[in-house]
Amino acid sequence: MSNLTAATTLDLSIVIPAYNEELRITPTLEATAQFLAAHPGTWEIVVVDDGSRDGTVALCERLAAERIPQLRVIASKPNRGKGSAVRIGMLAARGRIRVMCDADGSMPATELPKLLAPIVAGADLAIGSRYAPGAASNQTQPLYRRLWSRLCNQVIQRALVPGVRDTQCGFKAFTARAADDLFARATIDGWAFDLEVLALAKRLGYQVRECGVTWHDDQRSRVSPWKDMWKVIREAVVIKRNLRRGRYGQLAPVAA
Repeated sequence: MSNLTAATTLDLSIVIPAYNEELRITPTLEATAQFLAAHPGTWEIVVVDDGSRDGTVALCERLAAERIPQLRVIASKPNRGKGSAVRIGMLAARGRIRVMCDADGSMPATELPKLLAPIVAGADLAIGSRYAPGAASNQTQPLYRRLWSRLCNQVIQRALVPGVRDTQCGFKAFTARAADDLFARATIDGWAFDLEVLALAKRLGYQVRECGVTWHDDQRSRVSPWKDMWKVIREAVVIKRNLRRGRYGQLAPVAA
């Protein structure tokens, strides 16, 4: 039995946050649905629209009605940030394994078996990594984006999640238990939401595994390296302070 078969038999949710993604999201949804439909098991795709000003919601609703019946659309207003959208989707998802991925298709659905393998093997959380062994890319990112990503990861590793090589990759999988617990505690709406979730996972004793994946760089990325780096660092400081002050409740290790 393949990793994908084992995972989807348990029910799989794909959570995709979206903000003004009318021009990019259709190929991602179609490719994901096509890939999942070719494998046994039940699944859903949950798109959480974060207050888009374009036609993202109408487009996704049309795709759900006409071509992808497993697609659910959650319209959230006003715009709060990627962290808010992912949190809403993860807590609304029905799958026993829940995957977050980006609307631009930078991590194609064909990489799901690699991401799901650690979960099937017993991990609580799997991180698709651009830096772990086995990682590859179809093209080279611009130098400024590589520097931004590396610098953010270096700062964050030391402050919050030592040992995790790629905290910012938008391709992560959770068991339902871990997703429900971690996202119910999470508070960050912005870019650093996954740092908060990973920091909580580490402190709660969840098993976290990284796996190298092949990623596709989207030249239309909306990341503003220096502006967004400082946002992430500011939010990381908030997370560190919240942890120190006990804002996340009891952080005793979870039972195995």
